Amino acid sequence: MSKFIAFASPVRNAGEAKDFVARIANEYHDARHVCWAYMLGADCNEFQCNDNGEPSGTAGKPILGQIRSASITNTAIAVVRYFGGIKLGSSGLIAAYREAARLAIEAGEIITLFEQVHLEVSFDYIAMNQIMRILKNSEAKITGQTFDNTCSISLSIRTDHAADIASRLSEIDTAAVSGL
Repeated sequence: MSKFIAFASPVRNAGEAKDFVARIANEYHDARHVCWAYMLGADCNEFQCNDNGEPSGTAGKPILGQIRSASITNTAIAVVRYFGGIKLGSSGLIAAYREAARLAIEAGEIITLFEQVHLEVSFDYIAMNQIMRILKNSEAKITGQTFDNTCSISLSIRTDHAADIASRLSEIDTAAVSGL
């Protein structure tokens, strides 16, 4: 009976995904196949999969399908297969790789992250209290600040909240927001 071992890892880019797969392939160098898939980006528009010698579409696509089904991104999954002497056929391989990927996802911790945008707010010192009141009641993270007669604050904020905060900050007379 074949043995399937699956690994999942968070990745930020294609290079990290391929490095992850290379580490697994190196560690399990005696395995018959190390099949993999990764998906990147908030829009899930960058992805790749590889059957690593298995019949076309029987390994990489089912792994990628599980990443899609779990609605996750910035993730790479590698499945190691030790051949057990019995041919599983296409449907058997698809089911085995799909299940191995599902179990790897299930065993991991899914971390929710949001795309961020950076804003720069310039304003006269007299508007400090108004600016800080708006920022205190938001999810914006201050990443830099300069206070003088003319002040500036750099912010990191979720992309989907940025327009609202920028609009509220721009309503203050001396405030100017850039970065959108």
